[in-house]
Amino acid sequence: MNLDEFNAADAADAASVVAVWAAVPSWVHAVVAARPYGSIDQLATRAGALAAQWRTADLDAALAHHPRIGQPPAGAGAEAAVSRREQAAMTDAASAVAAAIAAGNTAYEERFGRVFLIRAAGRSPEEILAELERRMRNDDETEASEALAQLAQIALLRLRGSLAEG
Repeated sequence: MNLDEFNAADAADAASVVAVWAAVPSWVHAVVAARPYGSIDQLATRAGALAAQWRTADLDAALAHHPRIGQPPAGAGAEAAVSRREQAAMTDAASAVAAAIAAGNTAYEERFGRVFLIRAAGRSPEEILAELERRMRNDDETEASEALAQLAQIALLRLRGSLAEG
């Protein structure tokens, strides 16, 4: 989709595109309502500013749609397809690393009550594991802040990857 098509789409169609970037309902609505955008950079700036206002409840809403790192996303929708591409490096993970990430996912969920979220795009399985281990030492507030920052990074990468200038 190009930016002109996004700007011209009806609100429901535009919202379905934005929800793939991050399934935070109030954010989706605000991004869609601010159309038209003059450039992808302008859209990304607005989306980033809105994402900076996210709170833990927004994170939890968005994570209801995120697969565990290292597990293949279920479904055939746009979000599952994007997650598969983002986690492509995990298909080459050594079995010991994959097992450590799986165990870390379980420990993380027990500790923080949500799935471990990381921008997987551009990271090796070993880097993901190192981040998981480091973030397990965070307190709840610090970890929520880091997870929100990761969600924003994911959303902006998805935005830029899904639109072309019009």
